[in-house]
Amino acid sequence: MAIYVMMDGHYWGHIEFQDQLRNETPQAISKLRDCGVQTIMMLTGDQDRIAQRIASKIGITQVFAGLLPEQKVMHLQQLPDHKRPSMMVGDGVNDAPVLKVADVGVAMGARGSTAASESADVVILADDLRKVANAVVIAQDTLRIAKHAVWIGIAVCVILMLICSTGVVPTIIGAFLQEFVDTICILWGLRARHDFKNLM
Repeated sequence: MAIYVMMDGHYWGHIEFQDQLRNETPQAISKLRDCGVQTIMMLTGDQDRIAQRIASKIGITQVFAGLLPEQKVMHLQQLPDHKRPSMMVGDGVNDAPVLKVADVGVAMGARGSTAASESADVVILADDLRKVANAVVIAQDTLRIAKHAVWIGIAVCVILMLICSTGVVPTIIGAFLQEFVDTICILWGLRARHDFKNLM
């Protein structure tokens, strides 16, 4: 976009405005790829020339520019199953509909619109795209820890049931051992809160 300046009918010059790439964007994209995110695409209402320039700087190859809000929704709904679940990150009023239909909608809430924040599943309060990648890391590791807790509980229960089936453990002790197993699983699950404090 440009503003042309004239005075007394004579052209004096012009001022050009360009969308600037956020400093943390390359690092955020790289971290998402490290997390196993295979497909990263840009859905934007900006002109194709501007979108392609920004995308080329951060390694995004799938760019869909000049989109209306309903066209963004259509692109997301047409994603094949092997590319799901989908996550959409946005901050504008035009992003609200697509944030709503995404499997996970993430709104940048620090300077974003209220409509986007209300439509999203997750609101990042800090104005930093790296927090989006951090959220993915937290989600993946939380799921991993939860699965570990389940398998630990199953393994310990099976071992204790085999021991108790011999009759060497009184019933009341067996009941206390079940509570012991539950406590182990809960404590293991609480690792998630401790491990991710530095990412929040």
